[in-house]
Amino acid sequence: MKESATKSDVTKREEEILEFWKEKEIFKKSLEKPAPKGEFVFYDGPPFATGLPHYGHILASIIKDAIPRYKTMRGYRVPRVWGWDCHGLPIENIVEKELGFKHKKDITEYGIAEFNKRCREQVLSYVEEWEKVISRIGRFVDMEHAYKTMDKKFMESVWWVFKQIYEKGLVYEDYRSMHICPRCETTLSQAEVAEGYKEVRDIAVTTKFKLKKPEILGLSGDVYLLAWTTTPWTLPGNVALAVGRGFAYTLFQKDGQQFIASDVFAQKEVEQDRTIVLKNQFTSYELEGLEYEALFDYYATSAVLAKRENGWKVYVAGFVTAESGTGVVHIAPAFGNDDWELSKRVELPFVQHVNFDGTIKAEVKTFAGIEVKPKSDDDKVRLGTDIAVIKHLQEHNRFFSKENITHSYPHCWRCDTPLLNYATSSWFVSVTKMKDDLLKNAQHINWSPAHIKGGRFGKWLENARDWSISRQRFWATVIPMWVCEKCEARKVFGSASELEEASGKSVDDLHKHVLDEITVPCPCGSTMWRIPDVLDTWFDSGSMPYASRHYPFESKEEFDAVFPAQFISEGQDQTRAWFYYLHVLAGALFNKHAFENVVVNGTVLAEDGKKMSKRLKNYPDPMEVVEKYGADAMRFYLLSSPVVAAEDLAFSEKGVDEIAKKNVGRLLNVLAFYQLYDTGVAANTESGNILDRWVLARLDEVTREVTDGYEQYKLDAAVRPLTQLIDDLSVWYVRRSRERFKKEDSDADAARSTLRYVLKRVALLTAPVMPFIAEGIYRTVREDYEPESVHLADWPEVKEVRVDTPNLLASMLFARNFASMALMQRSKVKIPVRQPLSTLKIKHSGDKPEFWNDVRPIIEAEANVKSVVLESAGQDAPCVILDTTLSPELIAEGDERTFARAVAEARKVEGYSPEDRVHVERLENGKHQVELSTGGIRFDLHKVNL
Repeated sequence: MKESATKSDVTKREEEILEFWKEKEIFKKSLEKPAPKGEFVFYDGPPFATGLPHYGHILASIIKDAIPRYKTMRGYRVPRVWGWDCHGLPIENIVEKELGFKHKKDITEYGIAEFNKRCREQVLSYVEEWEKVISRIGRFVDMEHAYKTMDKKFMESVWWVFKQIYEKGLVYEDYRSMHICPRCETTLSQAEVAEGYKEVRDIAVTTKFKLKKPEILGLSGDVYLLAWTTTPWTLPGNVALAVGRGFAYTLFQKDGQQFIASDVFAQKEVEQDRTIVLKNQFTSYELEGLEYEALFDYYATSAVLAKRENGWKVYVAGFVTAESGTGVVHIAPAFGNDDWELSKRVELPFVQHVNFDGTIKAEVKTFAGIEVKPKSDDDKVRLGTDIAVIKHLQEHNRFFSKENITHSYPHCWRCDTPLLNYATSSWFVSVTKMKDDLLKNAQHINWSPAHIKGGRFGKWLENARDWSISRQRFWATVIPMWVCEKCEARKVFGSASELEEASGKSVDDLHKHVLDEITVPCPCGSTMWRIPDVLDTWFDSGSMPYASRHYPFESKEEFDAVFPAQFISEGQDQTRAWFYYLHVLAGALFNKHAFENVVVNGTVLAEDGKKMSKRLKNYPDPMEVVEKYGADAMRFYLLSSPVVAAEDLAFSEKGVDEIAKKNVGRLLNVLAFYQLYDTGVAANTESGNILDRWVLARLDEVTREVTDGYEQYKLDAAVRPLTQLIDDLSVWYVRRSRERFKKEDSDADAARSTLRYVLKRVALLTAPVMPFIAEGIYRTVREDYEPESVHLADWPEVKEVRVDTPNLLASMLFARNFASMALMQRSKVKIPVRQPLSTLKIKHSGDKPEFWNDVRPIIEAEANVKSVVLESAGQDAPCVILDTTLSPELIAEGDERTFARAVAEARKVEGYSPEDRVHVERLENGKHQVELSTGGIRFDLHKVNL
């Protein structure tokens, strides 16, 4: 966080409040104050400290601060302990980059213990900067006692979670086709894959597969089946072809050769080339079982390849479509889920010609060692293997056509490498086994916005597949499973003490490099070793409610009493990640939902609507914005925007500036006005003045709106009404009451006591969203018997609506609207407001306002007219008619007002207070002179514009 050379007034004011909170331990006291409603549980998804916080982090923190502040004021105790996400690919990738590593093998050669040590050292690099930022934006949270996912206690609870669901039969090992990152050399979960899709250009190729016995179809000569694929690099792994169930296929001749493809494809070919001749038609079932020549003989001729007799044949499959391609799909079971399922059904030979690191194996001599999907911005490099395969097809008469396509392709969410669909083994959580219960439990969750429930989250949950939880990495919580090297018996440990008892060794660190060296005796007499995989870091995240409290080893009863959490909040992307994994593990452990209320925020974009980019420098530094306009302005801007309702926000510094001026600035002006005329009168609501009664009614109305917004977790609905209230208070109530405050009578006391009450209530209502100015106002107007901080005070009770309140509000709205119309009329005819006019006629089609006699003088004062006449408009639209005739008396009065305004401006320029009396003399040249009675100081008013 940059230090400003000259701090702005807003920064000085907010830093003074921060010091007050620190000195008086206000956050600590807020946790210790009586909580008649009990504990309000809030889960906070921990961030990485491997970089500085950005707008997304700040937005999330502000949301996570506003709700707990509100709930504290509502009588709850809201513990807030920070956490740090320490494990996984993000930090591993950073350390790899620093060490210059390109491949996973570089880590093993370097040493896993040393690598993990570097990860531990690097993972909390920016903690101090985070602490400064989080404090500066006004968030109350305990960062001193933050939990870390790399701590033994946290990891031990994760072990407990794993053992619990393993013993329930919800964890299993399987071999299947799934996405891997060839650079990171690890599998990824469904949610991780979903995070990394990007539009890319690829090459699709249509390949010729030569039938061995075309005479079975009554054909002679060379006949080729045409198959279309967007992954040419998988063709060396081809072991079968699939045709669609019930499809029609056509033989056609082109350039003297015979081809078979779907009828749809054949018709398209004819449309493009009229020389093509259509011949016989076949059903997919007539093609089933036909044999063809392998494109490559690296595996087809292998005598040791299992199930070889079932390979290089045509099969019917339900996943084939006729809309794209040729209606014939090339099958490589090692590189696609549909392919893998077909392979299991018909027992195809298994060919995997690509290594786990994405390079082609040595036996595929033509392409050995080539990366099939390298990460590169250069299409020639990225598509190098596809191009090489296509060239080989052309040279061996197996090429039919190619085309460039643009489609969505998954990339690694951390290193941005193109992923591979790859058959491998993995450990899974059986989400599908408990899906019905998960869907039922999800019905108890309240989402803001509501459409997430059945939309983004609900649809993801409905279509959820089993969760791959094993990773082939290093810096993470390990899978706590030991397997016998002889009898393959398994042992899962749910705590460090269990492992210590079984192994006879002390265990102080639960990371891979330590535990891989610990063995356990097997009852068969052999030795058990830990399986090498670590857990998906989302398993850490999903275990956070338990692991952050070291459950069930500590505070079990306390946790059980408050589970599930009342509130969580994160970005929209977490519907498929943290929210989802919390829900899955809570369902697996307790058959419950993990949380009750969720606020889902959108993404903060640059002002042009594009993604914020450090390289492009297309957004202002967030902390510079805070230092310039204040954290309150930033908080209000974000919390009142659509971004808190899962919509994206194009961040505008002008928007923050507007909030700083209209909300913060106006409140400061009102507070300064109050202090100017403060006589120490106590706050009360007993005034009979129409303006006092109206502002109190508006205060109650807004209190109900703000409370309802918070209770429904609709932050924008809770925050936006405050803008109008501040406007009402500043632009209408104070301005129309200004002369009342200058007097020394009962009405002046009523105005002062009312304003004190209103400011106190405003401080309470703004405390969750603008905690700094709320504190400043509260400290000014609080009375001795009240709590020392607004954040220790109670939320204002929502009063019942008085019978006369609707008519009172309607009458004042009537007055404001028609006074505004009168001022617009003045502007059109260019008569300044300081010039009195005789009459304002209001033509109105409705009933006379109930409080007409009370608001008429207010309209007269606001419009500066001697009298207001109310007439029926009949069927016409409401309007106002000003009598603009200026008599000598009106002109003289206007001059007096102009002069009075000049005197007031002169006093302000010279810094005089209302208690300073002045003497005014008219000079011979028509100018005026003012003398301050207390000091004899004289100055000419011609220095001030009249």
